[in-house]
Amino acid sequence: MSEVAALGLRYLEVAHQVRRKIDEQLAADGISLARLKLLQAVDRHAPVNQAALAENLTMAPRSITQAVEALERDGLVRRTAAPGDRRSKLVVLTAAGSATLATGVAAGEKAVEQAFGALDAGQLASLRALLDTVEAGTTDADVTR
Repeated sequence: MSEVAALGLRYLEVAHQVRRKIDEQLAADGISLARLKLLQAVDRHAPVNQAALAENLTMAPRSITQAVEALERDGLVRRTAAPGDRRSKLVVLTAAGSATLATGVAAGEKAVEQAFGALDAGQLASLRALLDTVEAGTTDADVTR
C-alpha cells in the first residue's frame, strides 16, 4: 500500500472515531446527528418547503417527508400549507425544536472541542490548510478511473 493510501485510510479511521464521539455526545443529550442536521437546515432556510429541504440535504423526497413527519410528531417542527400551493408544505421550527437544536449544537461542539482542543493555533491553521487541499482534490477527482 502506498504512503498516500495508508495516510488516507488513517484519516478515514480518525474521522470515523470523531464522528462516533459526536454521535455518542448527541445521543447522551437525546438527539441524533441526522435529526440535528435536519433541524439546522430548517432553521437556516425557514420557512422552507419539503422539496427544497430534500434537495438541500440531498435526500429523497419520501425520506424527507418521513423525517419531517417524525419531527412534527415530536413537536420539533410545524408544517403549514404554502400560500398559493396548498399541496406544498412549509416547515418551521417550534420553540421545542429551537431548544433541541441549541442543545444538539452545544453537544456537537463539545465533542469537536474534545477532539481538536489539544491542537494549538499553528496546528489548527495547518490542519485547515491540509483539509482545504484534500477537499479541493475531491471536487475535481475523476472517480471513474
